[in-house]
Amino acid sequence: MNITILDGGMSRELMRLNAPFRQPEWSALSLIEKPSAVQQVHQEFIAAGAEVITTNSYAVVPFHIGEQRFHSDGKMLAERAGRLAKSAVQNSPVLNTKIAGSLPPMFGSYRADLIQADRFADIAQPIIDGLSPYVDIWLCETQSAIIEPVSIQKLLPKDNRPLWVSFTLTDDKPTPEPQLRSRESVQSAVEKMIEIGVSAILFNCCQPEVIEQALAITKNVLQQHQANHIRTGAYANAFAPQPEDATANDGLDEVRKDLDPQSYLAWAKKWTAQGASIIGGCCGIGVEYIDVLAKNLKE
Repeated sequence: MNITILDGGMSRELMRLNAPFRQPEWSALSLIEKPSAVQQVHQEFIAAGAEVITTNSYAVVPFHIGEQRFHSDGKMLAERAGRLAKSAVQNSPVLNTKIAGSLPPMFGSYRADLIQADRFADIAQPIIDGLSPYVDIWLCETQSAIIEPVSIQKLLPKDNRPLWVSFTLTDDKPTPEPQLRSRESVQSAVEKMIEIGVSAILFNCCQPEVIEQALAITKNVLQQHQANHIRTGAYANAFAPQPEDATANDGLDEVRKDLDPQSYLAWAKKWTAQGASIIGGCCGIGVEYIDVLAKNLKE
């Protein structure tokens, strides 16, 4: 199986470079105040073996930068995120690196309860328009509810660029089977993604322990619907379980001491055993993790 290596989390890499990074802007602050650091992180991930880098547009939403700044600068910041990723590829010896345009949760990570169905276009369209000249793949990531990617898919340019959708799963307490943070089932999410024509279904921004079973369910549903052309993948975070009333990025969570690069590789091998062919990392998964993934999964 041909494995595609994604990049890892942006936030801690920016902190490592002493780039500006604080609440509420989160990773968007470096985009605003020190864009060169964003490009440097992209280039380091490419050098470590990432074949797909993700634009630093995750925090370019009103939840992080505020309604007023989003209204005035949202499209410009998304465009800057796309341009920095493109510059990173052009300044790298690996010129075939693909760029995934990050389309984040529009109303706050993990918070399906905050979704305003009538505002998707208001927030998503400027991000899409800003990123569009630069991206090879659209990536709806850290999606807590099925309505999120369904609403976004309708807004994307009709130019056949692939849409990848990545869901985040509950990981704060055991459940009979993995579920989205909205409490919707993985099976129903996969069935809807088949219906809207996605190219890949992934799971991210949750503990690695809950992803393996979700991939197994996804594999079975794709087989049942004769949709094996849809790829699957995973990029977990390195945090302790997040309670259901938590909001991702409301503070810098402590990274698990038991999840070093070799331990993370062991989980990645379990995911590939379930058919996953797109592997990377989310929050807390740095350049050194991607280096280990690339050296061990691409042999």
